[in-house]
Amino acid sequence: MATRRETTPAELGGLEGSSGHIPRLWRYSKKVDSHSFLLLNREHEHDHGDDGEKGDPGEEGKLGKVGRMGPKGVKGELGDAGDQGNIGKTGPIGKKGDKGEKGLPGIPGGKGKAGTVCDCGRYRKVVGQLDISVARLKASMKFVKNVIAGIRETEEKFYYIVQEEKNYRESLTHCRIRGGMLAMPKDEAANTLLADYVAKSGFFRVFIGVNDLEREGQYVFTDNTPLRNYSNWKEGEPSDPYGHEDCVEMLSSGRWNDTECHLTMYFVCEFIKKKK
Repeated sequence: MATRRETTPAELGGLEGSSGHIPRLWRYSKKVDSHSFLLLNREHEHDHGDDGEKGDPGEEGKLGKVGRMGPKGVKGELGDAGDQGNIGKTGPIGKKGDKGEKGLPGIPGGKGKAGTVCDCGRYRKVVGQLDISVARLKASMKFVKNVIAGIRETEEKFYYIVQEEKNYRESLTHCRIRGGMLAMPKDEAANTLLADYVAKSGFFRVFIGVNDLEREGQYVFTDNTPLRNYSNWKEGEPSDPYGHEDCVEMLSSGRWNDTECHLTMYFVCEFIKKKK
C-alpha cells in the first residue's frame, strides 16, 4: 500500500495561477491527492478577485405594465381664467315684472287743425235706428228659418214650436212681436193637433196660452177668454197648494199641467191666417 504524501506549500504555490481562482486548482487536481485538494478548497472558499471597471450602460429596457392608480392628489391652486366661451342658447321668458314708476310728463303737442262742423247728433240717431233694425231683422230671419223647418196648420191658424227656452212672459212677448199669440187650444181638434206636433218633435212639454195670473184659480186663455167650453187637465191638476203655479204647460200626451211661470222651456205660437 502506498503512503499518503503531504502537499508542500511550494507545490500549492506552483498550482495557483495569476488570479488564484479555484477553477485553476481544479484543472490540476491530478497532481495532488484528494485530501490536499479539500484542504486547499476550504482555504480559498472565500477568496475573490479585484473588482473590474464599471461597464457601459446597457440598452434601455421595454416599458413595464401600467401600475395601479394612486391615491387622489392634493387639490391644486386655482388656475388662470380661460378665454370667454361661446354665447349659450336664449333662456325661457321670465315672469312679468312689477309695474314701473310713472314717468315724467311729456312735452305738450302742437296745436291741431281746426275741425269741420258736424251734425253728429243726427247721424248718431240714424246709426242707432239702423242697429235696432238690423237686430230685428236677424231675429226675424232666425224665426223664419225655424218656421221653414216645420209648422202645423188648420183652416184658420198656423202653429209653430219655438225651440228657444224662455219663461212664460218672454214667450208671450216673442209671439206677439211676430204677430201671433201663445197657442190657445180651445177645442179637442186643436189640442190633438198640438199634442201630436209636440210628441213628433221629440219634446216632453211646452208652454201654451193659459194662465191664472189675474185671479188665483180662475184660468183664462191669453186673449182673456175663460175656459168654459174646453180644457184637458192632467188627472189631479190644476193643483197649486202654495199659489206659485200660475202658468200652464202642455205635455206630449196632450194633457195640461199648471207650473211656475219663471221656468224656461220651448213654447208654441199661433198665427191667424189672412183671409184672401
